[in-house]
Amino acid sequence: MAKKYQLAELQLAIMHVLWERGEATVSDTREALKPGRALAHTTVGTMLAKMEEKGYVRHRTDSRVNVYRAAIRQDQVKKSMVTDLADRLFQGDVTQMVCHLLDSREITSENLAELRKLIRHKEQELDHE
Repeated sequence: MAKKYQLAELQLAIMHVLWERGEATVSDTREALKPGRALAHTTVGTMLAKMEEKGYVRHRTDSRVNVYRAAIRQDQVKKSMVTDLADRLFQGDVTQMVCHLLDSREITSENLAELRKLIRHKEQELDHE
């Protein structure tokens, strides 16, 4: 069974910084988050320490400064969080979830073409089972 990840908004924002950069110090992470968030250095440091306890990040020490990196992959987190959302909000009904997304977001013809392609691919997978 796949591990479930439930990241809060700030945790997810920090993970995006680490996924994009590969590694970052507390200061680097705080600066990357700064345009939308005014966070204290200690807040980011505390959050990274808690995330490390949960196994989301790891660190190495470089000249007495902790350098953090993601310990979980972005695709793992997306899959886990979307599955949880589908289960909790749509009682596992993927059709209802997709319908809601199509009705609530602006969709381009390119988006629809990609969705059709993904559906055809999934149909082929099911036909070969």
